[in-house]
Amino acid sequence: MSDSPKTAQHGLAEHTHGSFVPLQIRSDRPSSKSVSDFEAISPLQDLWRYLQPDQLNGLDSDVLGEYESEVSFVSTDDVKISWIESTDERVGSIGVPEDRVAAAAYTNASKTLLIEVAESAEVKEPVVIKIAANHPAPSALHIFVIAKKFSNATLIVEHMGLGNLAEIIEIDVQDEAKLNIVSVQNWDKGSAHVSAHFSKLARNSFLKHSIASFGGDLVRITPVTTFTGPGAEVEMNGVYFASAGQHLENRPFVDHAAPNCKSRVTYKGALQGNKAHTVWIGDVLIRVVAEGTDTYELNRNLLLTDGARADSVPNLEIETGEIEGAGHASASGRFDDEQLFYLQARGITVDDARRLVVLGFLVDILQRTGVEELVEILTSIVEEKLGSY
Repeated sequence: MSDSPKTAQHGLAEHTHGSFVPLQIRSDRPSSKSVSDFEAISPLQDLWRYLQPDQLNGLDSDVLGEYESEVSFVSTDDVKISWIESTDERVGSIGVPEDRVAAAAYTNASKTLLIEVAESAEVKEPVVIKIAANHPAPSALHIFVIAKKFSNATLIVEHMGLGNLAEIIEIDVQDEAKLNIVSVQNWDKGSAHVSAHFSKLARNSFLKHSIASFGGDLVRITPVTTFTGPGAEVEMNGVYFASAGQHLENRPFVDHAAPNCKSRVTYKGALQGNKAHTVWIGDVLIRVVAEGTDTYELNRNLLLTDGARADSVPNLEIETGEIEGAGHASASGRFDDEQLFYLQARGITVDDARRLVVLGFLVDILQRTGVEELVEILTSIVEEKLGSY
C-alpha cells in the first residue's frame, strides 16, 4: 500500500473510515529525545500524512524559543507548582518523544513546569494553568504533573493568544490517585500547536483526560496512556470544532500493559466551512500480560457544510484472548435535515435549531470535563463558531 496522502474527493467523500492503517504496529514506533534522530517531516511519512510541513509554522525546527514567561499559575500547599531544570531525573521518565516536533519540544525547553498534587490531598477547586502567547515565534514548553498516592484533583491547562507551541505534558498518576486533566486549545488565527501527552497509571488509579480544541490554524494532540499497575482506569475524551481552513488532529493511544484495567476513549467533533479538516487516529494495544482488559474507543464527526473533511481511523491490536471486552466505532455524517425540520415545525428558527442540534451532539463530551464554569465557557465558544458562519 502506498504511504502517500489520500487524494481528497469532493463533498461527502472527503472523509474516511479506516482506509489506512499504520505502517508499523503502534508499540514499535521509534522514540528519541534528540531531534536529529528524526527525519525532516514529510506528508509521505505515515505519521504526518494528513498535513503539510509548512502548517507547522517552524515547530519542527532544531531551535525553538521558550514559553516560561507566558505561563501563569497559583501554587498552594496541596498543589505545588514551580519551574525545575529539565535535567531533573523525573523529566522524561513518563514518555519519550515519538516524533520530530515532540523531540524539539523536549530538547529546547530548558526548564519544566512541575505540578505536584500532595499525597492524600482532596483538591476541591480546579487548578488552572494559563498559557497566553503574544508572539508568533515557534517555542517549546514542557509540563510534568504528579498526582501522588490517594490524591484527587482537577487540572485545567488553557492555551490562548497568538503563538506557535511545541509542547510535552507528562502525567504520573500514582497508586489509588484520581486526576482530571483538561487541555483547552482556543488559539487565535495564525497559531499552530503540536502537543504530546504521556501518562502512566499505577495500581487502582484513575485518569480522566480531556481535549477541547477550537482555535488555531493547526492543532495536533497525541495523548498516550500506559497502564503500569493492575486495576487502573482511564477515560480519554475529546471535543473539537473546525471552521474553514482549520486543521484539528487527535491521535490517542492506550497501551494496556497491565492486567484488569479499563479504558474508554470518546471523541466527537463538528466541522463547517471550506477545507475544515479533522483527523482522529485511535490506537489501542492489549499486550499479552493485560488479561482482564475492558476497552472501547469511539469517534463521531458531524459535517455541517460541504467542503469539510473528517478522517477517522480506529485501530485495535490484541495479543491475548483473556479479556473482558474490546471494541471500536467510527462514523462521520452530514447535518441531519430531519432534526432541523422537526425543531422548525415547533416554532424554532433555523439558526436556533442548528445550534441546538450541534450542542446536543457535543454536550455529552463538554459535560464530561466535570467543571461547570468550563462547560459554560466551551459552550459559548461553540455557539460563537456556529454564529460566525
